[in-house]
Amino acid sequence: GGVCVAQSVKIPREPKPGEFDKIIRRLLETSHARAVIIFANEDDIRRVLEAAKRANQTGHFIWMGSDSWGSKIAPVLHLEEVAEGSVTILPKRVSVRGFDRYFSSRTLDNNRRNIWFAEFWEENFHCKLSRHALRKGSSIKKCTNRERIGQDSSYEQEGKVQFVIDAVYAMGHALHNMHKNLCPGKVGLCPRMDPVDGVELLKYIRNVNFSGIAGTPVTFNENGDAPGRYDIYQYQIRNSTPEYKVIGQWTDHLHLKVENMLWPGGGTQQPSSICSLPCKPGERKKLVKGIPCCWHCERCDGYQYQLDEFHCKRCHFNERPNENHTSCTPIPIIKLEWSSPWAVVPVFIAIVGIIATLFVVITFVRYNDTPIVKASGRELSYVLLTGIFLCYATTFLMIAEPDLSTCSLRRIFLGLGMSISYAALLTKTNRIYRIFEQGKKSVSAPRFISPASQLVITFSLISLQLVGVCIWFIVDPSHSVIDYEDQRTTNPHFARGILKCDISDLSLICLLGYSMLLMVTCTVYAIKTRGVPETFNEAKPIGFTMYTTCIVWLAFIPIFFGTSQSAEKMYIQTTTLTISVSLSASVSLGMLYMPKVYIILFHPEQNVPKRKRSLKAVVTAATMSNKFSQKGGFRPNGEAKSELCENLETQALATKQTYVSYSNHAI
Repeated sequence: GGVCVAQSVKIPREPKPGEFDKIIRRLLETSHARAVIIFANEDDIRRVLEAAKRANQTGHFIWMGSDSWGSKIAPVLHLEEVAEGSVTILPKRVSVRGFDRYFSSRTLDNNRRNIWFAEFWEENFHCKLSRHALRKGSSIKKCTNRERIGQDSSYEQEGKVQFVIDAVYAMGHALHNMHKNLCPGKVGLCPRMDPVDGVELLKYIRNVNFSGIAGTPVTFNENGDAPGRYDIYQYQIRNSTPEYKVIGQWTDHLHLKVENMLWPGGGTQQPSSICSLPCKPGERKKLVKGIPCCWHCERCDGYQYQLDEFHCKRCHFNERPNENHTSCTPIPIIKLEWSSPWAVVPVFIAIVGIIATLFVVITFVRYNDTPIVKASGRELSYVLLTGIFLCYATTFLMIAEPDLSTCSLRRIFLGLGMSISYAALLTKTNRIYRIFEQGKKSVSAPRFISPASQLVITFSLISLQLVGVCIWFIVDPSHSVIDYEDQRTTNPHFARGILKCDISDLSLICLLGYSMLLMVTCTVYAIKTRGVPETFNEAKPIGFTMYTTCIVWLAFIPIFFGTSQSAEKMYIQTTTLTISVSLSASVSLGMLYMPKVYIILFHPEQNVPKRKRSLKAVVTAATMSNKFSQKGGFRPNGEAKSELCENLETQALATKQTYVSYSNHAI
């Protein structure tokens, strides 16, 4: 419903060379705005058309000319194709017959008052009034003053004659009305009109109302404009013949015969002229300053969607824009699925580990009273196997769908299984270390080396883990969350929300930190007891277990924390953590218990009391002359009420005590 100006270009009064080419380039900056309304004299109109032709823009622009163009031939001569489709206007006019009679009767003799009439006479009749103006060899003759307008030359009434006459009459009516009001009953100017006040006269001019020379009413509006009455022309080329054709008119409103219009190339489809194309869905309009119909289309990028025609808005934190950015949709929620390869591998390891652990437990229970099981320290062995079982079972909690109960169990058992395992191993290695350190100083036995004492120490260490978890529950109750930041990718299409337990990396470090402390301490004792006699050779498997476990966790740390920025962070970290815990349990199970199970099942001849075997084959001694007293209640291997000294072969050995244990299954 209106006209919007995309470009406004001024034609200089004295244009420089190339000025009109520059104007065309300016117009092409808004290439979709093809309609050009031009207010210029016919010479400038022609220069604009010539510049468009030089720019190879024939047929691109649709020209709209004012009445200065009208239906003139001069502006479009030899530029017909460039001007094709141009729409121009002319005021509606009527030929004044009385003026034709008057003007055709004018001669040089009766029209001397018009100082330009002589020049018109020479141009109209192609002659010269002065003989001196004639050039030798020129075809121009001398004027005879017998030439007659309309007889010896072509004549057509100028279209604006009607308006000139009406303008003169308007001035006359205004002066008449002004004189009538200011000088009533007087002839000539009265003092009130001498001189005439121009401002006052203008008011009378704007208030005139009379019938013009063509019979149409002559009035002016508040702006001083007469009613617009125009004929509308279009410059058309039909059958290679160019012409101005009337296609409508304007009086009080527009009357347009669209079916009679032809556009460049002879088409009847009305061309479009817009400054900017409509924006696509998901794009906002960025208006060009001062031009409301011109804009640039900007994509609502990232997590923004198109709020309205001119604005983009960011989606809510748990939403992402749809494919064309016209609205927001919920971000998909993901979790670690049981069928995922990231879950299948750790679950398989855990299942195998649980089966192996149960097999060891069943074997130990079945052969609970055999020397190897006894020599292993049954009480701590079952505690350690419980910890190993929990390490494997933790895998299922880590993969299960996070909820209140699952998250609570994760907090409890993720560190508990490792704490139980390493507390038991630490108690064992500490016992061995204290026995031999005490043996270097005194013949008396160290304190707290009985099975009951060992269990108390172990559960005391484990209780610290449980106390820490309880405090954590009080300070920060467990719950599941949906994390929308971990996988908030640059491309919203790949954004995901992660359903997980609310455990930060720092919380995880604190949760596993105590277990790591036990593991490191146990490793230190394993190093210190690496030189004990062969009789106490369970110290060596514990040492190998701890060395290997340290390697596993040293590999875990860079993998776990090095992938914190990865899009697959949840999968990698969960898989890495569960496999590391399972591998730690597998190392303990494999190095400490599988050799014993192997002997129990496949070499039962070695799993007998040493009294039934030769002393040379089953006894390994670390002779400590005159250092240990012969006390039945003190056994390095944890078995109470057993003899430490053997006196089977000869009484001569009575003067030399020997510290013994079961072959290579001790402690």
